Amino acid sequence: MKVFRGLPNDRARAPCALTIGNFDGVHRGHQALLGRVRAAAGGLGLEAAVMTFEPHPREFFAQRSGDLSRAPTRIANLRDKLQSLADNGIDRVIVKHFNSHFASMAPEEFTERVLVHGLHVKWLMVGDDFCYGAKRAGTVAMLIEAGRKHGFHVETLPTVMLGEQRVSSSAVRAALAAGDFVRTGELLGHSYAMSGHVIHGQKLGRTLGFPTLNLRVAHRPALAGIFVVQVHGLAAQPLPAVASLGMRPTVDDSGRMLLEVHVFDFAEACYGKMVQVEFLAKIRDEEKYDDLATLTDAIARDGQVARAWFSERTRALTATDRI
Repeated sequence: MKVFRGLPNDRARAPCALTIGNFDGVHRGHQALLGRVRAAAGGLGLEAAVMTFEPHPREFFAQRSGDLSRAPTRIANLRDKLQSLADNGIDRVIVKHFNSHFASMAPEEFTERVLVHGLHVKWLMVGDDFCYGAKRAGTVAMLIEAGRKHGFHVETLPTVMLGEQRVSSSAVRAALAAGDFVRTGELLGHSYAMSGHVIHGQKLGRTLGFPTLNLRVAHRPALAGIFVVQVHGLAAQPLPAVASLGMRPTVDDSGRMLLEVHVFDFAEACYGKMVQVEFLAKIRDEEKYDDLATLTDAIARDGQVARAWFSERTRALTATDRI
C-alpha cells in the first residue's frame, strides 16, 4: 500500500476509486465502505484509494478554540489505522494535513483542486451524511452534481447497523470507555489492540519489582485504566500481561499518556521492538496513591487479578474442548 503525506505528485496521480473519512478504528461500517470501494476499483481497473486526515478535524477545531475537551478521543493511532486500511485491500492512502487553509476551502475548490486535479478521482463513495468544504457547506447532492460536471461517479453507503445500534466510531469509543471489550469487538469485527515500539521509561517498574514495556501514546485514547492484556510480537504465542494506560498520577505530573505493560514471567530486553497489545478486560480505573508502597501493593493486586483471569480462561477453554 502506498501512503502519501498530502496530495501525490504528478507521477503518482493514477486515476482512482476513492473514499474520504477519518476512519478512526476502521470498524464494520468502514469495512463495508472499503469493500465497496475495492470492488468498484477492481471492476473499473482503478486503484482503491482513501483520503484521511491528520489531525482529526475536530481535534484541529478544538485546539483552535482552546477547548480541548471538544476533541474526540482516539481509537487508533495513525500506524494502526494505516495497517487496518492495508488489511482491507486499499492500494493508496492520502494522509491530508488538516489545517486552516484546508478547512477554509469552499466545496467547489475542494472538488476541483483535490478530487479532480489532485487525485484524478473517477469513482467516489461517501457516507450518506457526508459533508465537506468550509463550514461543512458541501452536501452529497452537491457532490453528485460536481461529479456530473467533472466526470466522476458518486455513490453513498447507507448506515451499517449492528442490531439496533448504528456502527460508528462514537459507538466504539463509548464501548472502550466502558471497558466493554465484547461490544468493542462486535463493532470492530476483531479484538481491540494498540501497537507501538517499546521505548525507554523511568525504570520505576523495575525498581518496584514489576518491569514494564513502555509504549508512547501520542493522542488522548478512548480508554484509560488498568487492564488484562496479552502482548503479540515477543514470542510465537501472545504473552499474558497486565497493563496501565494513563497519566501515572502517583509518579508523574506532566499529563503525558503512556501505556505500561508488565508481561508475566518475561525478562528479555525488547527496546525498539514493535509489539501489539491486545486488550481483554478492564480491572479498574487509574488512581493516585499517597506513596510508592501503596502503589506497589496496588500493582501486585492488579497482577493477581490478571493472572486469575487467564487461569479462568484456560479452565473454560479446557472445559469446552472436553464437550
